[in-house]
Amino acid sequence: MRSGSSVSGWIAAALLLLLSGCATDRDAVRVGIAQEQYPPFAARYAGEWIGFEIDLYRAVCQAEGLRCELVEVPWDDIIPALVDRRIDVIWSSMSITEERDTVIDFTDVYYDTTNVLIGAASDPTRPSVQDPGSLAGKTIGVQEATVFAAFVTEKFGDVAEVRLYSTLNDALSALRRGEIDYVSESALSLAPFLDVNSSFVTKAIWPSDPIFGHGVGAGVREEDDALRQKLNRGIATVVKNGRYDAILRKYPGLSDGVRKPQV
Repeated sequence: MRSGSSVSGWIAAALLLLLSGCATDRDAVRVGIAQEQYPPFAARYAGEWIGFEIDLYRAVCQAEGLRCELVEVPWDDIIPALVDRRIDVIWSSMSITEERDTVIDFTDVYYDTTNVLIGAASDPTRPSVQDPGSLAGKTIGVQEATVFAAFVTEKFGDVAEVRLYSTLNDALSALRRGEIDYVSESALSLAPFLDVNSSFVTKAIWPSDPIFGHGVGAGVREEDDALRQKLNRGIATVVKNGRYDAILRKYPGLSDGVRKPQV
């Protein structure tokens, strides 16, 4: 799940970009995803976008008879892109937070997951939120403008160095090279890395915290309630008709780690 330590910057930009009109007046609904790859939720393969979220948004659009087109947007520009109408929906593992909800609206939750910290298996440290000093002098890598950046900065920023990266892959590369001690992200996003790098393991499972928001939902403009309701109906439909579970089964490990919505 992604959220933001730089949400306030998004809010300032978004408020300057508010325009009138409604997304559903368009022939096509422009579905915005972050251009940075985020497997297994969204990744580019042979020039095409694939992944759990890609399949899911297409199923939701089909269920509601919406003609949807995919638009790539830099992660740190994705809320301004929604508000200034370059896209109509954010569908990019965006955590629903109270701060974001002051600028945009969200659909119902379409997935949730566990958030963790990974590091070298040989590291004897036992990281703990209850004991921030457990990470004193350590370096934690996170993707910028994410819940993970916000969380580790608040919980450990006084004792550890929090190093920001443009993408999760950049942070993981730094971890592999020994430039940082840990990376924090969702368990599912880190699973592919751990599967092929046996010298790294999960060091901590973070407890529930308001910083992580209330699950992942699709972002829409506040005035686009008709579109939000259509997306909610589409999400409920694909859960009820079994399409959601079928999509989960396409991606190994997701069935055990994704908490699907209750409808």
